[in-house]
Amino acid sequence: MITIIGATGATGGALLRRLVERGIPCRAVSRTPDKLRVAIGAEMPVEVVGADAADPRALRAAFTGSTQLFLAMANSPSQVELEINAIDAAAACGVRHVVKLSAPAAEPDSPVAISRGHWQVEERLAATGMVGTVLRPYAFMQKLLLNAQAVAEGVLIGAMRDAPCNYIDVRDIADVAVETLLRPDLAGATYALTGPQAFSQPELADLLGKLTGHPVRYIDLSPDDFHAHLIRTAHMPDWLASHVVEIQQLAIARPEAPNNTVETVLGHPARTLDTFIREHLTMFTTAPLFR
Repeated sequence: MITIIGATGATGGALLRRLVERGIPCRAVSRTPDKLRVAIGAEMPVEVVGADAADPRALRAAFTGSTQLFLAMANSPSQVELEINAIDAAAACGVRHVVKLSAPAAEPDSPVAISRGHWQVEERLAATGMVGTVLRPYAFMQKLLLNAQAVAEGVLIGAMRDAPCNYIDVRDIADVAVETLLRPDLAGATYALTGPQAFSQPELADLLGKLTGHPVRYIDLSPDDFHAHLIRTAHMPDWLASHVVEIQQLAIARPEAPNNTVETVLGHPARTLDTFIREHLTMFTTAPLFR
């Protein structure tokens, strides 16, 4: 039995659909099980179990009978504590293999606070004796949809200067996760995952302009001004705005280059950013100015 924590998220949801398509028995654990049942639909043969990751006893009950766990929790100030709870519960229940969704620069001295937290969780996983597979994807293409309104109005705002940024479709992350769960030869490794091409923000703005048919200009702010913009305009909490700024600054400090890990694992290239934008083109072109 494969158990999934994070099925309400983009990657976990895509993974769940892939497993169902392949006829693999799976269980989804959520602190909001009714919401998850509605999200996945009654036609999907998935066992849904309610459990809060803050409750180790509930996690152990939810994991009983599982052999593998996919762990993907939303970034939050309590993420390290909750993911360690899940790992400890999995070890106590006899789970043999954990696939953890992590992040780039998961190091003890990482300049990104959330990446330092991922490193702590990875260390705990390694200490349990379970087989641990770690996925370290770069920027999610799906996160670009959060900028759709601004792009439709002709702007893209950030603090990355002209640093290249790797974008990857969460569906490719999910496909790699499926393979690591089903193929023992792939388990136990750490995979850095990117799309096939890295784009600077000015290049991304040019691509968006080309595909939407209206000009999109990139506005580069200082880190402090971008942090304030995220709080004021996107209504992010301070910790999340700080995280977004940190990962953008990381791209400047460590220029990103794409790799072929997705193609090596799956046997076909990763989805392109061009394809993703075309799939969601209406979202990038429906601001009041362009209606």
